[in-house]
Amino acid sequence: MTAAVSNFIAGYGLLAVFVLMVGESCGFPFPSEVIMPTAGVLAAAGHMNLVAAIIAGGLANLVGSLIAYWVAARFGEPLLLGPGRYIGIRRHHLELADGWFRRWGLLAVFLGRVLPVIRTYISFPAGLARIDLAKFSVLTLVGALPWCAALALVGYVLGRNYDRISGPLEKGAIAIALLVAIVIVVWYVRGREPRGGKT
Repeated sequence: MTAAVSNFIAGYGLLAVFVLMVGESCGFPFPSEVIMPTAGVLAAAGHMNLVAAIIAGGLANLVGSLIAYWVAARFGEPLLLGPGRYIGIRRHHLELADGWFRRWGLLAVFLGRVLPVIRTYISFPAGLARIDLAKFSVLTLVGALPWCAALALVGYVLGRNYDRISGPLEKGAIAIALLVAIVIVVWYVRGREPRGGKT
């Protein structure tokens, strides 16, 4: 998966960033913790514009979140917990996001954009509750942009200084792949259903 994501972004640039970030916001297992730093590394190497990558990531997050909101509002839990299981959506994901949403209300939409797991699924309980769409959209975009910027800047700084650390960027591909793999493993473990929970 790491190689596929990296190659897709390297080959299709901003379009790939946009598509993957839309997918992540719809519940697909495409972690932004991999997508945006990869875009930042490519920006540092001169293959992508950093600001454009951040904007693309933020807008994609909004688009994906609106899709998730609409799916939840239109079809509800039967679709999310039925066919949705094939893209990794589990009941405990919805329960976690719903608990956060019930506790913080509209503020959860904003704050949830910087929290692993919650940021991916917060749109579903918002859609089920049919909260005001305009407020949802504004809070989603305002919350997503700083998150995308922070992750892209991490990749950008890494890319700008990598020569000093271990030679040409190309020779450091293994180290970058290992770092991305660790992020994916941590993201997956955090999102796994607790033992004994329902699926």
